[in-house]
Amino acid sequence: MNMDTLRILIADDHPLFRSGLRALLNAVPNTTVVAEATTGEEAIALAAEVQPDVAVMDLQMPGISGIDATRRILEASPHIGILVVTMFEDDYSVFAAMRAGARGYVLKDTDEEEILHAIRAVGRGEAIFSPSVARRVIDYFANPHRYDPHAVPPRAFPDLTDREREILDLIARGVSNPEIAQRLVLSPKTVRNHISNIFSKLQVADRAEAIVRVRKAGLG
Repeated sequence: MNMDTLRILIADDHPLFRSGLRALLNAVPNTTVVAEATTGEEAIALAAEVQPDVAVMDLQMPGISGIDATRRILEASPHIGILVVTMFEDDYSVFAAMRAGARGYVLKDTDEEEILHAIRAVGRGEAIFSPSVARRVIDYFANPHRYDPHAVPPRAFPDLTDREREILDLIARGVSNPEIAQRLVLSPKTVRNHISNIFSKLQVADRAEAIVRVRKAGLG
């Protein structure tokens, strides 16, 4: 790490968050933003290109999720410190990020000074967590039997029925309507009706938009 200036990559698809964090980091001594990514793919490519000291990583971005991006960045450049800054503090997100190699995990409602402190701490090779996240980590080690290491992500799209979620998963995998009907032993008309309900609930117009929504939710 450059001891004079901490070089930071911001990976987040929200322009207001990026601009606020960029302004904060460029206004204080010994920190500078060297690149910004809006997707997981961009984060991976830019991390390889600019080799930042710290990558500030959101979890849910278009395309590759922040968790997968973290894993792939560290496979290529294990010296980069990953600090997750997100709105999510559920068990799945916290422990999946830790398993991927993140050194820190703080919430977006943390005040600016604490986020700055967390970035610098990760830059020094320390591990750091928001208080509520730290409590989950402590509770995990105190009661490991309560946590399933294979737990699935929090339930996305709660308005969908189980059958609709099953069909949406097949759509996200690129399975055609006739193939869906064959796999699920449903009539083509029933499949069309389910898909129409899915599109209505997700407020999308077609398969392409539905797949985008699935990917943004970190699924598919």
